[in-house]
Amino acid sequence: MDNPLLQLGAAGQSVWLDFIHRKIFENGELRRLIEQDGVTGVTSNPSIFEQSIGHGTDYDDRLQRLLDVGVEAAAELYERLAIIDVRAAADQLRPVYDRRLRRDGYVSLEVSPHLAMDTEATVAEARRLWRAVDRPNLMIKVPGTEPGTAAVRQLIGEGINVNVTLLFGIGAYLAAAEAHLQGLEALSAAGGDLSKVHSVASFFISRIDAEVDKLIDARLAAGAGADAPGLAKLRGQVAIANAKIAYRRYREDLDCPRWEKLAAAGASPQRLLWASTGVKDPAYPDVYYVEALIGPDTVNTMPAKTMDAFRDHGHVGTTLREHPYEAYEVEVLTDTLGVDLNEITDGLLIDGLRRFAQSYDDLLAALSVKRDTLKATQAPQPAASPCDGPPSTVAPSSGERSAHP
Repeated sequence: MDNPLLQLGAAGQSVWLDFIHRKIFENGELRRLIEQDGVTGVTSNPSIFEQSIGHGTDYDDRLQRLLDVGVEAAAELYERLAIIDVRAAADQLRPVYDRRLRRDGYVSLEVSPHLAMDTEATVAEARRLWRAVDRPNLMIKVPGTEPGTAAVRQLIGEGINVNVTLLFGIGAYLAAAEAHLQGLEALSAAGGDLSKVHSVASFFISRIDAEVDKLIDARLAAGAGADAPGLAKLRGQVAIANAKIAYRRYREDLDCPRWEKLAAAGASPQRLLWASTGVKDPAYPDVYYVEALIGPDTVNTMPAKTMDAFRDHGHVGTTLREHPYEAYEVEVLTDTLGVDLNEITDGLLIDGLRRFAQSYDDLLAALSVKRDTLKATQAPQPAASPCDGPPSTVAPSSGERSAHP
């Protein structure tokens, strides 16, 4: 328990790795993280896959094998490669999933970001990916747009695990939580097993401060006058306050009769997952957001760099429950000083969708180039000599080798 990552688990917070690459399954790194650091899940997104698959040559052998069996469309190549990795992660996490009674042990796979505004297409793709991966500890990632939230409700109602992603604002989080409840109620009405479906709500952290701090710095540079002390006080505080308010709403919802009825039928709550917990501003400690958001019944998904830093010098406390009203004071100060947090979080959702769509498109473009290069470098098949004549149609006698195998 000298390992701070293990201490997070003891404090009730699950640690998931925000990274996926074939090498961590093949070299034993994921198993080491599970056994020594208490890692209980893996998350991915189009940007991670773009970095893993689209660059270097680590996936070229698998790509070649897919080409050999006639798979050539870039989107299908990506999906086939991603599914291999997701299955490998799910299989290595399966003992965690079984030991923790389905609470943890998940790996996430995202629907195409281009479907974020289309409920029916999102549901159809989620169903298809769910069947293709064929692992009970898969979570389908669906963005927290209004059409995405409607898809979440449908998928939960069908018993498909969902990771609702790109949540920045409290309103978007509450909509995701409501979709989870409605999905569970639909599943219960259909006679489904509520204990088999799980969900997390991925609430993004550091990107909020990156935008708010940029606005604050610009106003301070322009001469904020009497507002300057309050603006300076907000720097690096808004994202944490926003997350703490979301957590408080999460805890309140668990005390209502509606949830108690579902829990009695075997349902598990949709836990808050802190995403984007690596710092964007070098002025903040590298474990700043991890240390600030520790509490029971939550998940923190960390990039490898942040995980290494926290293992080395992180400190664990129950910070989510400390000074609960300070978060509301930050919210009030934000409004008073004219910082429109709703506008910022709405913009971050749009920007997040744009970034993921760009990563997805960049990945497909890279795969297209790799495909064409591999096809161009394949050794040509020797042409038949006109002297060979047509292949023999007479079966060779016993012990005789055919001239045309």
